[in-house]
Amino acid sequence: MGFADQRFNVNLSILFTELPLLERPAAAAEAGFTAVELWWPWVDSPTPERPGLDALKQAIEDAGVQLTGLNFYAGQLPGPDRGALSIPGVESERFRANIDVAADFAGALGCKALNALYGNRVDGVDPTEQDALALENLALAARAADRIGAVLLIETLNKPESPRYPLVTAPAGIAVVDKVNEATGLGNAKFLMDLYHLSMNGEDLSSIIERYTARTGHVQIADNPGRGAPGTGTLPLEDLLDQLAKAGYEGWVGLEYKPGDRPSAESFDWLPHEARAARGNPQT
Repeated sequence: MGFADQRFNVNLSILFTELPLLERPAAAAEAGFTAVELWWPWVDSPTPERPGLDALKQAIEDAGVQLTGLNFYAGQLPGPDRGALSIPGVESERFRANIDVAADFAGALGCKALNALYGNRVDGVDPTEQDALALENLALAARAADRIGAVLLIETLNKPESPRYPLVTAPAGIAVVDKVNEATGLGNAKFLMDLYHLSMNGEDLSSIIERYTARTGHVQIADNPGRGAPGTGTLPLEDLLDQLAKAGYEGWVGLEYKPGDRPSAESFDWLPHEARAARGNPQT
């Protein structure tokens, strides 16, 4: 086994960002990839105008790539925010306004995974109040995802880079997955296993794979240290992905790394060109 046996997609919100948004799907296709994912592309608007939505949909379709993952509105990302759904007031309202917009856009492109970042802790607000709001909003998001046959992803980040984000361990993320599934009865909330973030927290990646693969809906990778391409750090990513496959994971592996000082298209030299086109029908 190895990298050539995985199904990779390219995150167009961290790679190919040297290009305008509408040019990135074609650039990924030119680099040999057939699948892409995105954070919410309209940082300042949870409800962009129809022409903007249509233009991105057309760019993805024209490039001949499959959209396999999309974030719900998450505030300023990249930037200081780490989601909006647990923040009382305007940000939570913006998240709710985005739910059907994001789900409809994903559904129109056959995208089967929607990621909902939890949001930072807020000074002066009781964490239990934030958690109750989060569960309410995540249940709404799970129902919208179910409407289009998609899973709802719950992601843990890392404490050094996101000190106010409360989900910074795999068990914390899994606990929220369980609460959402219990609240909705749908069973479509899944864990987003980001090996970079988990490694930054010092977690035992092999143990996490062994314990949580069956509850994982998506995997993302970057090397550590540096959040660069595989081979730029010290993580045994090829071995970890082999372990995931042996544990039964058949879904997408998102490339969510920084290309460094070189153009994004030059950051894929670790992956043979013939291995970049996804084969078969992954679960998500």
